[in-house]
Amino acid sequence: MKTFLKLWSGSLPVPTELNVWNILVKDVKSFLTAVSLVAVAASISGCSKDDTPEPVRDTDGNIYKTVRIGTQVWMAENLKTTRFNDGREIKEVVSKENWANLLSEGYCWYDNDAETYKDTYGALYNGYTVSSGELCPAGWHIPLREDWQKLMEFLSDTITGGNSLKITGSQHWPSSDKSADNGTGFSALPSGIRYFEGTFSSINTFTSFWSGTETGKNDLWYISLYSGSSGVSMRHISKKYGFSVRCVKDEAD
Repeated sequence: MKTFLKLWSGSLPVPTELNVWNILVKDVKSFLTAVSLVAVAASISGCSKDDTPEPVRDTDGNIYKTVRIGTQVWMAENLKTTRFNDGREIKEVVSKENWANLLSEGYCWYDNDAETYKDTYGALYNGYTVSSGELCPAGWHIPLREDWQKLMEFLSDTITGGNSLKITGSQHWPSSDKSADNGTGFSALPSGIRYFEGTFSSINTFTSFWSGTETGKNDLWYISLYSGSSGVSMRHISKKYGFSVRCVKDEAD
């Protein structure tokens, strides 16, 4: 029997059996229920597809994966631009002495080794670069303290929430971080840091992400993730340090 649909009115006999999508529907009520369920499934599928955030491009042309976490959309990779969003170059600072004496914008690659660390771990920016307000692509911004707190609230637990932010496996974080599940898709990497005096430390064991919120003139808030710890900590520190950056998308008013 060929599959078909036929319109009918109350004056016509109501079909007792319809073959629709190879499902046997024995009365009109069941048929309408089946159609309704198909419509709901299609609606859910459409919402999921439309809800997937688009990648974002920086001024250098680097393209970043993004992820929706709660109501926020985050970069799922560390920033590695060498220019502000108006096209100006950011100063690359190599020597320890120059980094220690720097009181303006600057960035570096971990251990001054772009070939090894740039593509995977991104750049380390000092706080003066972050405070410029021109580091993230248009429509995105350095997360404020409130943005990080909103993320923490979504995770519900700063004691174990770090597990949901860390990328899985032992390629980057040590094997001791077995509980890391990257449940959010944030994919945090242990990118290390650069201390205020210019030395590098903690690649593959530690990472810090800047906030755009100042405390005083010379400090910024930041969050940290540690190897062997499932927690997330938030503190403030001198802008002279070099930390990783994740941008978050501006929310519509």
